[in-house]
Amino acid sequence: MPKKVLLIEDDVSLGQQVVDRLRAAGFEPTWLRDGREALEISPEPFALLVLDLMLPGAHGLDVLKKLRKESDVPVLVLTARNETQDKVRALGLGADDYVTKPFWPDELIARIEARLRRPSLQRGEMVESGELSMDLQSRRVRVAGEDVDLTRVEFDLLAALARRPGAAVSRAWLVEHVLDPEREGTERTLDVHMSRLRRKLGPAAGRVATVWGVGYRLEEPDAP
Repeated sequence: MPKKVLLIEDDVSLGQQVVDRLRAAGFEPTWLRDGREALEISPEPFALLVLDLMLPGAHGLDVLKKLRKESDVPVLVLTARNETQDKVRALGLGADDYVTKPFWPDELIARIEARLRRPSLQRGEMVESGELSMDLQSRRVRVAGEDVDLTRVEFDLLAALARRPGAAVSRAWLVEHVLDPEREGTERTLDVHMSRLRRKLGPAAGRVATVWGVGYRLEEPDAP
């Protein structure tokens, strides 16, 4: 079955070009042109979203924020805004990639295909990254075959990264969705938890990478 891709883009000419190129590459595109519509649609049927930032009805970053609260589906931001602060903000809100206009359609397709080659894990699945292996269902973590005893928060932080391997997950998102903001949730507290997690992971600590200005990322599995 063709993988479904949701395009959210208000430029008619560009949107049609992207839709045609997606179809030619074997994808099944759905095209929305309004931010309000994007806020209402469920991301679950789609393998990936391509999202413009400057939309009528609602800003693309607001759409991204809502989507990321509902789903881990990969989001590729496509925009004419190329300032570093815009890129950092989009990545911080949960975007997986960022392409600036103008762009070559073949590059866009290549980036989509590259993102879809990365597994987006669901609950109950396994992830392996170098010496690190993780069973999300049994909440078991091993490094080089040895069990690692993690606290609830440490495991949940690692699981949040594991569900989007290779993608930056913002510190703000981790605070809001993994820590309890009213009890223990500050970015400084998050950094303490991540430091303890890395110490416990020992030789696999490098698999949890810091993305400066954004948050953290679980490195992708090594190529076979």
